[in-house]
Amino acid sequence: MKKQLVVIGNGMAGMRTVEELLDAAPDSYEITVFGAEPYGNYNRILLSSVLSGEKSMDDIVINDRQWYADNGIRLYTGADKAAVRIDRAGKKVYAQDGTVAAYDRLLIATGSKAMIPPIPGHDLGGVVSFRDIVDVNKMLAYSRSHNKAVVLGGGLLGLEAANGLALRGMDVTVVHNHDRLLNRQMDKPAARLLQAELERRGLKFKMAAQTRQLLGDDCGHIVAVEFEDGSGLACDLFVMAVGVRPNISLAQASGLHCGRGIIVNDTLQSYDPSIYAVGECIQHRGDTFGLVAPLFEQAKVCANHLSAHGVAQYLTLPTATKLKVTGIQLFSVGDFLGDAACESIHFTDFELGIYKKLVIKANKLVGAVLYGDTADGSWYQQLLEQGRDIAGIREGLIFGKAYVMAG
Repeated sequence: MKKQLVVIGNGMAGMRTVEELLDAAPDSYEITVFGAEPYGNYNRILLSSVLSGEKSMDDIVINDRQWYADNGIRLYTGADKAAVRIDRAGKKVYAQDGTVAAYDRLLIATGSKAMIPPIPGHDLGGVVSFRDIVDVNKMLAYSRSHNKAVVLGGGLLGLEAANGLALRGMDVTVVHNHDRLLNRQMDKPAARLLQAELERRGLKFKMAAQTRQLLGDDCGHIVAVEFEDGSGLACDLFVMAVGVRPNISLAQASGLHCGRGIIVNDTLQSYDPSIYAVGECIQHRGDTFGLVAPLFEQAKVCANHLSAHGVAQYLTLPTATKLKVTGIQLFSVGDFLGDAACESIHFTDFELGIYKKLVIKANKLVGAVLYGDTADGSWYQQLLEQGRDIAGIREGLIFGKAYVMAG
């Protein structure tokens, strides 16, 4: 008899775990998947490409419904099939419509939810988040019939949303509460180059700004944004892109130990030995996750243990940042600001729009920021992850791998 594996969450982390499991032990489990969205598995990272028009919805599907059928996976999707209760004592999962699935092992991959700041007026019509296909379709509909968009958030998601809406013909202003864009990934010189390039593409920016309230018309639809400095902007569409938080309400309701995310060990196992968790819903050694590289690594480790091979351990490594805006090259990894014990090496060519900064501590590379020329990003990341002594190649390090190897 095969064991029963139930997966809550039909997104990238959960389904990559299932793919890895099918490779490692194809006959170990009968698999049931519950997904709250009415689709197969799609690449959420490429939603910004759908918004910008570079890709269609069909282009970003990873596993269509036929894939589930071909692999003998029972798939439940849509709001009525969303998992709403975990009975840990009885080892059962209940969906909204009463569908029940028993499990020997449960994998929770519920992802994250968009953060909605409690700004007065956040519930007006025309206020959306940027998290799933429904959000993208709303934005596309607005771009066809409205003109002025305001995007709250100058991080990766906000800039990708703003770029997509601008390419769809909207007049877009990005509002950021910091004085530099991508403040978690970029230092000031790189952020200035990025902002200048985006301004050349038609985007507008209101930096270091605090939003006071959103103003609506008599029909309850947004018409303007008001700021703490007394200024305002006309607005037909207001996009909240200020980050995400782990979606752990189901796990919490079932009594699983949670912090900011579902607490897991190095094998991605929760405090309940029958329950594993991967992706943006977890907390591992104090960290939560929002980028795809660590999610795929977690999937590999989790599948290793679900298939009873049981040797892999998940380690959190510095994750590199890239912006999905065509024609803009940027890369950031590790401690790109450094501290008093660090030294920095810089290379700048403002005419070519190139800026590089390497942060070194005790003869080891601990951080890097590249703008305009990112060809050596993965090499720098490798040096950083390996903790390699760079004393012997320090002089040529800023010029990249080819220069160092030639020397």
